[in-house]
Amino acid sequence: MLTQFEERINAGEVIEPKDRMPERYRKQLIRMMSQHAHSEIVGMLPEGNWITRAPSLRRKMTLLAKVQDEAGHGLYIYSSTETLGVSRAELVDQLLYGGAKYSSIFNYPTLTWADMGVIGWFVDGAAIVNQTMLAKCSYGPYARAMIRICKEENFHKKQGYEIIATLSAGTPEQKAMAQDAVNRWWWPALMMFGPPDTESPNSAELMKWKIKLKSNDELRQRFVDLTVPQAQAVNLTLPDPDLKFNEETQHWEFGKINWDEFWQVIKGNGPMNAERLKARRDAHEKGAWVRQAAAEYARKHNPELINS
Repeated sequence: MLTQFEERINAGEVIEPKDRMPERYRKQLIRMMSQHAHSEIVGMLPEGNWITRAPSLRRKMTLLAKVQDEAGHGLYIYSSTETLGVSRAELVDQLLYGGAKYSSIFNYPTLTWADMGVIGWFVDGAAIVNQTMLAKCSYGPYARAMIRICKEENFHKKQGYEIIATLSAGTPEQKAMAQDAVNRWWWPALMMFGPPDTESPNSAELMKWKIKLKSNDELRQRFVDLTVPQAQAVNLTLPDPDLKFNEETQHWEFGKINWDEFWQVIKGNGPMNAERLKARRDAHEKGAWVRQAAAEYARKHNPELINS
């Protein structure tokens, strides 16, 4: 079976839920897709607490729409993961009580309004670089979910970059606030792509099965190459004294990433790990009555759905 499966992968075929697949392929997909879904859900929290503090009604409306989109992204990916034979309830329990991983970037605090701009610019920009590749991955439901998500992430990036451009062109205090946010989020954004290829335990297998089409380091380089000119356009400085353009390779070279910090955050020791998970647990537990009411309503009015 494995040989035939790999022949299909190498031929560029798309794998669908009812197709035969190696158990390892299924488990790797569940791990990766559930982490992605968890990241979308936890990712609402750094921005959610700024909705009531947005500087204008327009900013509030766009931020609210963005946070709502992130919730939808999580649900799309949870639904796609369920096609692999795992329930959404199990996945959520793994996040809340079982120590499942999510993106390290969401364990950093949002200290000023400028953070809303940099998250849109850096974090959603990094997501676009990663997810445009995932939209071509070998598993059909995951790839199709990425198509819609990437369109919405482009809106999020433009929203964030517009906030930063406005602040950068504003008062000296506003530009300083934008620069401070850039300084704090740049290195965590580079860590978002995961550990270097030489230290990544799953990348080789994921690429062999075309779940990932580019390595962590390739995606990280793509993000840097895109972002440096954008920073220059709004007269902001990226906090890397080693950043320079290599004329021979036509890439921006960047300094050494603090991977010790990355691994500490992944292990649960980041600035906001405990607070983020507590917020999600509290919301889940306080919302139990809504789920129970919805299930009871469905049981009474759509019993065929419950039994199907």
